[in-house]
Amino acid sequence: MPYNRRDCTNYFSNIGTRNEVRSRVVQEFLQESPGRGTGDSASRYDYIVAKLQNGNEVILTRPANLKNGFDFLIRVTNTNFNPLRRYRDYPKHDDIIKDLEQKSRSNPTHYSLLRDYIVEIFNCHVDVESIDLNQFNFSVGYDVDMLLNCIKWFFIEQDIRYWNYSGRHMLMAGTP
Repeated sequence: MPYNRRDCTNYFSNIGTRNEVRSRVVQEFLQESPGRGTGDSASRYDYIVAKLQNGNEVILTRPANLKNGFDFLIRVTNTNFNPLRRYRDYPKHDDIIKDLEQKSRSNPTHYSLLRDYIVEIFNCHVDVESIDLNQFNFSVGYDVDMLLNCIKWFFIEQDIRYWNYSGRHMLMAGTP
């Protein structure tokens, strides 16, 4: 069965409580049609959740590789997060952490401002779309637009999968 694509770029605000943000996403997933088995009989969904300044899209793919409950994979079109090996269009936590470390070393002043925005996203006080991305000047790593959108979705994904445990705190604890 092919993936069902849904353009949800206006659906998922990051503002509110963690539970409100998590609930918005889970409510959308509850609209999915159930599968009828494995392979071609499984239901599959792609949710376009952000259109980046460079034209790429951030897409949530369900089910994720492990197929655990409401789990999803965060993908970015036309982006290889594994340039030395097999093409991988989805970031891992380590990709994000290493990029933030590079940014911190290359421009501590701008990184401090970026870190403040990450804390605001973590606390569900700001949406990425409201951040003036032109204030950042990093000569290394990923575009800030893509980076912040991936971080937002990693926080939400962790809140869904690990709600009764640490949730979004896992990624935040590793953020330099």
